[in-house]
Amino acid sequence: MSTVNPRRWWALGVLATAQFMVIMDTSIIGVALPEMQKDLGFSQGELQWVFNAYVIVFGGLLLLGGRLSDLFGARRIFAAGWVTMVVGSVLAAAAQSAAVEIAGRAVQGVGGALIAPSAMTLLMILFGHNPKELGKAMALYGAAAPAGGTAGVFLGGVFTEWMSWPWVFIIYVPIGLATLAATKLLPAVQARRGSVDVLGAVAVTAGLALAVFAVVRAPEVGWGATATVLELVAAAALLVLFFVIQRSVREPLMPLGVWRIPRLGSANLAMTLLGAAWIPMWYFLNLYLQQVLDYGAFASGAALLPMTILLMIFMTAITSRLMGRFGAKPLIAGGLLLLAAGLVWLSAVEPTGSFLVDVLPASLVAALGMALAYIPAMIAAMSGAPQEQAGLASGIVNTTYNVGSALGLAALTALATTQGAGELGNLPALTDGFGAAFLGAAGIAAAGAVVTLLLMKGDRSPAAPASTDAGAPAPREEAAKV
Repeated sequence: MSTVNPRRWWALGVLATAQFMVIMDTSIIGVALPEMQKDLGFSQGELQWVFNAYVIVFGGLLLLGGRLSDLFGARRIFAAGWVTMVVGSVLAAAAQSAAVEIAGRAVQGVGGALIAPSAMTLLMILFGHNPKELGKAMALYGAAAPAGGTAGVFLGGVFTEWMSWPWVFIIYVPIGLATLAATKLLPAVQARRGSVDVLGAVAVTAGLALAVFAVVRAPEVGWGATATVLELVAAAALLVLFFVIQRSVREPLMPLGVWRIPRLGSANLAMTLLGAAWIPMWYFLNLYLQQVLDYGAFASGAALLPMTILLMIFMTAITSRLMGRFGAKPLIAGGLLLLAAGLVWLSAVEPTGSFLVDVLPASLVAALGMALAYIPAMIAAMSGAPQEQAGLASGIVNTTYNVGSALGLAALTALATTQGAGELGNLPALTDGFGAAFLGAAGIAAAGAVVTLLLMKGDRSPAAPASTDAGAPAPREEAAKV
């Protein structure tokens, strides 16, 4: 049995900071977009790629990041990811044109795709020896993700209103350098021999990117347009090709046998739908606050702080205890239903509404749902994976969440636009569009609850021996019930 790392809680601080920053990178630019559009000459159609360039590359390369982490050592890949993130941040901050800005965001996405799965692997190595410690560590690590997403909106408002938009990228430079210095706290992981499935990585990344690209462009060119149909068909063909490659190569990027890990498939489906509902919620909520209620950038970010506080309290102090009593499946389904309820409530927003009546209570209900569902879904997806496949399992679950976020945001943006959200200055039309997006997100969350109840196997009772399916060590399966 390996020696317990005496600095594991300090190391967790490094990993949680990394998770916070990686997820914050998807949201911090939100309130800065109008200023970036003005300075860099983005067209209205191009502006969305400041967000999507990061999410597409991040989601598309996560599987590769997990594979590299397994092969070359998680600490090395974690450090390489932060070097890449700092380079991308400098490029994005210094950009003088739209093309350079998008390129910088894509480089940031590469860094995030290396950081996220390697961080999860290191967490499992540090705490996998003790189910109770693993549950607490996962709670703290999991809380960093939605907190990073919401804090990004708040900090983006601070930097944009009182400094300038490049600061939403500059902030990553000192934090990245400090994190690189702190990697000495992380355990060294021995590299092992193997090859990288480059062709598979290209196929899955291109397929996911093309699918998101098609959905993002569809409102502009039409869902039934030849270009949209061809793009979606090509995306599907690339993803089919990816699975064909995985069956034929000796060392695939994603061994298909990984899907025999208990609950991996159902947990990933839940994570996809969770991301597709949650990310559009805060996106459109921020737009409602600024464009309908006339909040400034800072005030809009501050208005989302109550959600952050609730998320942190539940994820760090309550969710793990509820898992110990009820298991993952009821919490995932119940959390998604609560998220759906909060979104239905938000769909009734009014042009003359107020934060205290129309936003605060509904957003807290939605945040409670997210707090209950996120960590159990993550643990359910990871709990059966053997250590040598921890990076792969982490890459899969992070991929599904981020791809779900991108596709959900693109689809609901199209829905909102058709219902009036494109009519800036027309408050009733804007509100109707945002309400339609909230209602669509509620439907996605409710669908996630249904598929979880139908497809996910229930947890074993606490007294039952842990499963060792797929070669998983017993303590890791038990961690799903902590």
